[in-house]
Amino acid sequence: MRQFFKFMFASMLGTLLIGVVLLVLFFGAIAAIGSAFSMEGKPTAVPASSVLHITLDQQIVDRGPKDAFNFDFGPFKGTSKLGLNDILDDIEKAKHDDRIKGVFLDLGMVPAGMATLKEIRNKLAEFKAESGKPIVAFADVYTQRTYYLASVADKVYLVPQGDLDFRGLQSEMMFMAGLFDKLGVDIQFIRGSDNKFKSYGETFTRKDMSPANKLQMTELLDGVWKNYITDVGSGRKLAPELLDTIAAQMRVRKAEDAVATGLVDSLLYRDQVLANLKATMGLDADKDIDFVELPKYTKAYVATKDPGGSATTKWSLPKVAVVYAQGEIQDGDGEDGAIGGATLSEAIRKARKDSTVKAIVLRVNSPGGSGLASDVIWREVTLAKAVKPVVVSMGDMAASGGYYISCAANKIYAEPNTITGSIGVFGIIPNMKGFFNDKLGLTFDGVKTHKYADMMTVTRPLTEEEKGIIQGFIDRFYATFTQRVAEGRNMPVANVDSIGQGRVWTGTDAKRIGLVDEIGGLEAATAEAAKLAKLGKGEYRTVGFPEQKDLLQQIQESLNAQARSWVAKEAFGEDAELLDRFEQVRKARAMSGIQARMPFEVEVY
Repeated sequence: MRQFFKFMFASMLGTLLIGVVLLVLFFGAIAAIGSAFSMEGKPTAVPASSVLHITLDQQIVDRGPKDAFNFDFGPFKGTSKLGLNDILDDIEKAKHDDRIKGVFLDLGMVPAGMATLKEIRNKLAEFKAESGKPIVAFADVYTQRTYYLASVADKVYLVPQGDLDFRGLQSEMMFMAGLFDKLGVDIQFIRGSDNKFKSYGETFTRKDMSPANKLQMTELLDGVWKNYITDVGSGRKLAPELLDTIAAQMRVRKAEDAVATGLVDSLLYRDQVLANLKATMGLDADKDIDFVELPKYTKAYVATKDPGGSATTKWSLPKVAVVYAQGEIQDGDGEDGAIGGATLSEAIRKARKDSTVKAIVLRVNSPGGSGLASDVIWREVTLAKAVKPVVVSMGDMAASGGYYISCAANKIYAEPNTITGSIGVFGIIPNMKGFFNDKLGLTFDGVKTHKYADMMTVTRPLTEEEKGIIQGFIDRFYATFTQRVAEGRNMPVANVDSIGQGRVWTGTDAKRIGLVDEIGGLEAATAEAAKLAKLGKGEYRTVGFPEQKDLLQQIQESLNAQARSWVAKEAFGEDAELLDRFEQVRKARAMSGIQARMPFEVEVY
C-alpha cells in the first residue's frame, strides 16, 4: 500500500515537474538550435586524405531523420539516432570518394540487432572488396555484437588490458507470474487452439519457459550462432568449427588470448593504432588524421555519373518507394517508434497512386501488434501489388503482425539472422479483482442492459462461456491469418498451419520452409523491386514513405522524452525499474483486442 501511494503522489508531482523540465530544456537548447538552423543545407567539406570514422554508438533505426541534423549537443546529447539507410548510403558513397582513404571502426557498444549489423557488415565487405581501401577496427572492449562487425576489418586491434567477449549466445526472459500472484492479478491469456509456440503470455502467466518455447528459442539461437561463426570465420580466415570450440571452452579470458586464438591481430593503445592507421592508409605521419563522422558525411557531396553518362538529373528519374514500417503495430495513427495502421496504410496508398513510383519496397522491422491494424495494412499491400511490384525487406524482426503485412508481397527478402514467422494470435485480459479487493480495498458493482455487456471488464474473471467466445474470435482470426499467408505464398493452408502455430524462425530457416524468397538486405530488395519494374541500375531513385516529421517536431519529441526520463528517475529513484514492470501490466491491459505479436521479447547477446 505504501508503494502504491508513493507511485500515485510521485505521478502527480511528475506532471508538474515535466512542465518545469520542458521549459529548462527548451531555453537551454535555443542557442544550439539557432546554430544548427544556420548550418542546415550546407554540404560537409571533406578534406583530401580523410578517414571515414564509424562509431555506431547511437541507436540505429531503419530510416534516418528527415533533416541532415545531428541531435547530439546540449540537452539532446545521446538522444540522436542513426539511420541504416544513411549508413549504407554513406559507405557506398565512400567507396567512390577519392578523398576517403579508408574506414576506421572505432567501436564500443552498438545498440542494434544482429540483422542490422549484418547489413552494415556486408556493406563494409563490399566496400573493402570493390574499392581496395582498408578497414581498421579498434575497441577497448569487444562485445559479441561489436566483434561480429569488427571481424570484417583488415586489421582488428584491442587495447592490452581490454576484453573480447566470445562465449556463445544467450537469451533470457523475465517471468512475472510471481509478481502478479503477490498483487492478486490473474492474467487471462487466450491463444489460438493450436498455437503452442505463441508464448507471449508466458511472461505474465508462468515462472519459466514452456517446453515448446524453449525448443523454438534453442533452435533460433543455434541458427543465429551458425551464421555468426560462418561470417566471423570468413572474415578472420578461421574455421567455424574452431570458433565454436573457442566459445565452448571460453578460450578468450584475457586480451592475450584474443591474439593467440586469431580473433585479434595485435594489442595496441589508441595512439599506436592511429600511427598504424596512418601507415596503412598512406597518410602523413606528422599530421593529425582528418576524421569524417558518419552524420556529417551524410551531407557530403560526391559527384557520380549514371551508366550512360547522360546529363539527366536524378530528380527526373522514375522512383522506387521505400515504405518504412518499424516498431509495434498499433491501431490508428500510432506514435513515434510505432507503426500506425492508418498512417502506414496511407503511405502505401500514396505510393500506389503516385504514377512516378514504379515499384514499392516495404521495409519491415516489427514484432507485430494489433491484428486489426495488421489486416488493414495487408489490404493496402494487396492493392499496391495489383498495380506495381511490391518487395518486402525484413530487418531484425518481421514476426507475427510483421509477417502478416509482408506475406502479400511479390517477393520477400530477409537476412539469415532475421527473426520472422510467428504466425499466430492471442488475447490478454487481466483479472484484477484480487488486486482491487484485497490490496486496495476497492469493490465494484453496476448494472448492464445485456448479458455480455461487461465481458471485457478487468474487475472480475471471465466465465467459461466468455472464454469460449473469445477463443472463437482468436481461432477465426488465426484461420484468416493462415489463409492470407497461403494466398500470398502460394501454399496450402495446412502447410502454413504446420509451420505456423506461433513459431518463430530465422531468415535462413524461413527461406527453407517457404516463408521467405531470398536472403539479402534492403539494397538487395530495392534492386529486385527495380528489376521487377524493368528499371536497370542507375535508372531510378529511391524515395522514402511515410512523410517524416519536420525539425521542430523532432525537437519537441526529444524534449518530451528527456523530461519523462528525468522525472521518472527523480521521482522513483531505485524504484524506477519497478515502475517499468507496472508499465508492462498496463500494456497487458491495453492488449484486450486480438494480437498478432511476437511470442516473447527476445534479446540475443
